[in-house]
Amino acid sequence: MVKQYVFFDFEMLCSNRGMSFEDMEAIRLGAVKYDIETENLYFFDRYIQPENKAPLSSFCKKLTGIDDCHLQEANRFPDVLTEFLTWVGGIKKSRFFSWSKSDATRLVLDSERHRLSQKMMKKIEKRYVDFQAIFAQRVSRQTPSVEGALQLYNMDFIGTPHHPMFDAYNTLRIYLRFLNEPKKSDVIMLQHYLFEEVPNDSKELNEKIKISFQKDVANTFGTWRSMYQMKEASKIVKQTNHLVKKYRNIVVNRSGLFSKDNRSNVAMLMDFSNELQHTFQEHVQYSAKTMIVDEYTFQPIRELTLKQG
Repeated sequence: MVKQYVFFDFEMLCSNRGMSFEDMEAIRLGAVKYDIETENLYFFDRYIQPENKAPLSSFCKKLTGIDDCHLQEANRFPDVLTEFLTWVGGIKKSRFFSWSKSDATRLVLDSERHRLSQKMMKKIEKRYVDFQAIFAQRVSRQTPSVEGALQLYNMDFIGTPHHPMFDAYNTLRIYLRFLNEPKKSDVIMLQHYLFEEVPNDSKELNEKIKISFQKDVANTFGTWRSMYQMKEASKIVKQTNHLVKKYRNIVVNRSGLFSKDNRSNVAMLMDFSNELQHTFQEHVQYSAKTMIVDEYTFQPIRELTLKQG
C-alpha cells in the first residue's frame, strides 16, 4: 500500500556545446516526501561530486546555480544515493515521481556507472511515474515546464528555479491540484484539446462536446471504404490516432462532467482505432500493397455515423 509520494529532481552536468546524456552526470539531487495520511512534507537536498572533474562550464553554472566549490567537498553518487534511500524510509511504501523521465533515466545510468545494485533500481522503476507525460496527456496536450503547469492552476513557482528541491516541491504542488481538483483539470483539458470557452452548464457542455465530436468524425470518415492503398491507409490510421488523442480523456471522466452518451461514443472510436491499427500492422507485416478492412472493423464507425443522423 502506498503511504507516501516521493518527488525528485536532478541537476546534471551540461554544456551549450553539446554533451551526450550518458555523460551528463548528476551534480545535485533534490526531493520532497509527502505523507499521504498526515500531509506532512520532508525535504532532501544534496550536491553530488561527479567523476568528471573538469570545471563546470559558464553555461552550466548559470543554468543550475551550482559552482565548482559546491562539488569539491560533496559526496559521490553512491553515498548520496544511500543517504537518499535512508531518507525515503522504504521503497515498497513509496511512489516515485519526477517532471520528465530523464530524472529516472539519470538515476539508472549513474547507478550503472558506479556499479550499484540494479535490483534496487528495478524496485524504484516499478513504482515510478513520469508525471510530466501524464499531465501532457490528461491536461495540457503540450509538454509544459513546471512553471507553465503551475500557471494553468493560477499558481506561482515557490523557491528558486533550477533548484532541484524546489522543482520537486512545485511538481508535487501541481500533482496535488491535479489529483484533488479533477473538475478544474478537466476544464483545462477541454480548453487545450477542444475549445477555449467551456460552458458552466453540464448539459450545454456535453452538447458542445457532442457537436464537436460528430463534426470531427464526419470530417475524418466522411467516405470510408473496405479497401485502401497502403499510403492512404497509413494516413487514415494517423488521422484516427489523432482523433483518439483529442477525445480519449472524455472516457476517463475523472470529474464526472461528461455524459454517458459522449463517453460511449468516444469508447467506440477507441475500439475502432485499435482494430484499425491491428489490421494495418498485419498488412505491413506481409508487405501488402493494399489494406482490406472487414465489416466488423468498421462497425463502430457505422454506429457513430448513424447516431449523427
